[in-house]
Amino acid sequence: MSRRHGLVAGAVVTSFVLVGCSDVAASETSSPPPGKTTASTPTPSAPAASTPTATPTAKPTATPTVKPTKKPKNPHKPQYYALKVEQKLAKLGYPVGDADGDITVRGRQALCAWRETNGMPISRKGLSLDEAYSVINATAKPTPTRPDGIYVNKTCQVLYQIVNKQYKRIVWISTGAPGYDTPNRTGKVWRKWAGAHESSLYEDAYMYDSLYFLKDRPGIALHGSRVNSLIKPYPASHRCVRVLRPEIHHIFADTPIGTTVSVYGKYQWS
Repeated sequence: MSRRHGLVAGAVVTSFVLVGCSDVAASETSSPPPGKTTASTPTPSAPAASTPTATPTAKPTATPTVKPTKKPKNPHKPQYYALKVEQKLAKLGYPVGDADGDITVRGRQALCAWRETNGMPISRKGLSLDEAYSVINATAKPTPTRPDGIYVNKTCQVLYQIVNKQYKRIVWISTGAPGYDTPNRTGKVWRKWAGAHESSLYEDAYMYDSLYFLKDRPGIALHGSRVNSLIKPYPASHRCVRVLRPEIHHIFADTPIGTTVSVYGKYQWS
């Protein structure tokens, strides 16, 4: 997976509201005989003295069949389908990480988002052959059935930004870790804080391009982190929603005050 590393902003902005969430790194630990045919050997009889011996000619009793009676259903190896699926998902805007024929945890996040946007049961399970055909034959992302806004799916750990009735972005996120769970609620962006500022709760924890959408104490926001490695494929934040940079910068620019932000779903720890 390609990773982008952000730079820590030089200036620390003094907050005049309670600001939550930190970029303190969370633990990386998360969470298969043909039958025999026997032929008798004839015993030649002794020829008469005056009769010449004939030379026997051996002929096969049946012509062997060398061609299969029908073609196999799946002529390709699983890696072939996995690679084609990764390439198509990436082309359609679903983040998969490295397209290398190996469906990793990041690839399962993309599959989870694919299932949701196509009206299938939402899960982070692996790839089935039927789903592989469905993805490979797709020509475009489906049209959203929800209004414009930002939607945070905790099951998939992905964020959808819908603008003008289209999926503008689908990106990886990391919601609140156990004990710091991001609440399943719908709010509206009430404050935008451009650039970097330090958390009022955690020393040396910086937030970038923050979009505050819940007026809890402390406030809950979408924000970029000091480094993209803090955006885990599982819940790892302190209640806020961590978003990859520079995606959060583009989301910030396309999100006016009053935009709806909805958080839903549940992450299933394995």
